[in-house]
Amino acid sequence: MKQVYRVLYLNETPFIETNIETAEMIKYASNAFLAMKITFINEIANLCEKVGADVQDVAKGMGRDGRIGPKFLHPGPGYGGSCFPKDTLALAKIGREYGAPITLIEQTVKANEAQKRLMVAKIMEGLGSLVGKQLAILGLAFKPNTDDMRESPALVILNELAKHGAKFRVFDPKAMEEAKWCLKNLEDRITYCQNEYEAIKGSDALVILTEWNQFRSLNLSRVKELLKEPYFFDLRNIYKRDMMEKAGFYYFGVGQGKRDDLIAGQQQVAATKE
Repeated sequence: MKQVYRVLYLNETPFIETNIETAEMIKYASNAFLAMKITFINEIANLCEKVGADVQDVAKGMGRDGRIGPKFLHPGPGYGGSCFPKDTLALAKIGREYGAPITLIEQTVKANEAQKRLMVAKIMEGLGSLVGKQLAILGLAFKPNTDDMRESPALVILNELAKHGAKFRVFDPKAMEEAKWCLKNLEDRITYCQNEYEAIKGSDALVILTEWNQFRSLNLSRVKELLKEPYFFDLRNIYKRDMMEKAGFYYFGVGQGKRDDLIAGQQQVAATKE
């Protein structure tokens, strides 16, 4: 292995020589720690909504502390993918089996599942009854630049929304074929679209689930014209609440202000519209 990787590290090959158990534990512990960091900022975001703080500024301040760092401090609908979910579950299981439970990780797993359902509650709180409502869903993969939908928050969120009567117009730059297989149980409720604007057209609300770069620069005037009502659920915080409200949207981010402030903002938008 050293010979294989030698060409990548001309000065020094950063190997740690250890036994198999330690090597496996390094992998599990590293991924579990990052999953815990994501879950921590998600729970801080939920508290920010209660007290009137802005989680993006909180994360920025925390990230400037060299002991913490800015990476993985991005609130959203929960982590997914092929590594974090299975490695947190594996570490928790090993801990229980050997009588040394990793309670922080056990709670991380529970909190991550709860976060997905909190996003459903956020959408339902904003829209009220979902019966007969059509939602434009932008992003299905668990992260951008992949078609991977393993443990994607979109799977839980769409299934829960569908239970309450919602239908969907969806678009993801890479994960459309994968979605047709992963969401085949919802095929009678999903329309797969060619681009983001086709998905938005005629929908009752827009929901961003994956932070693809092309979703960061939407033509907001066009989006507002295409939506039946300007409801914008930005579950990745790629837009700023103040900017979106000035543009005339009923905007819902994650951890961007107090709930009564959001309601007041919606009322202001409605008054402007009238």
